Amino acid sequence: MSHLTPEPEDLLDHTGQLRPTRSMDLPEGGVRSALAFHEAGHAVLGIAYGMHADRVTLFTWHDPQRGAMVTGGTTWNASGIRPWRFAAQCAAGEAAQVHFLRERGLWTPANAAASEAVHDRELAVDVLAEWGLHLGRDHTPVGGKSWATVQAVAARSVALLWPSITAVAHALEARDDLTGNEVARLAGLVNPPAAGSAR
Repeated sequence: MSHLTPEPEDLLDHTGQLRPTRSMDLPEGGVRSALAFHEAGHAVLGIAYGMHADRVTLFTWHDPQRGAMVTGGTTWNASGIRPWRFAAQCAAGEAAQVHFLRERGLWTPANAAASEAVHDRELAVDVLAEWGLHLGRDHTPVGGKSWATVQAVAARSVALLWPSITAVAHALEARDDLTGNEVARLAGLVNPPAAGSAR
């Protein structure tokens, strides 16, 4: 099994800050599987919602101080997507990871807490603010929606698309890196054209 090592920028959030790390109490290889489902959730839901996926990557490496480490990344072109669908796509990674834990009998309160993807939530908050929309972290703002509402939408969509997410996650675990077109083919979807490309 090949493992890709991340570049320093692969570990940063959209603001340039280091994404937080959390440990999970899972059997060997379980964290890697959980992260594969996380990225597959982003990618499949994004494509289903009309986003062009560029690439999905799973990184696995050894840190001398912290031991085995896993993270992932999904890159896409979100031009033209409806704002609230963008937010649900951001929530889909965590939703897919938690769905995976429940399906495998690995869900615990601690593992669920470790699945929380604050960087995905903050990306949604910031992008929606650029569109003039209000996404509340722990409340429903006037004229906006709460993160809990967005998470509920993402969880329903993840459940509906679970066979596609599973196919993509298994391929990602096996290969570490998939193009958006490969993700779409595995998911039984069509990768929407990127903004500015020929249709």
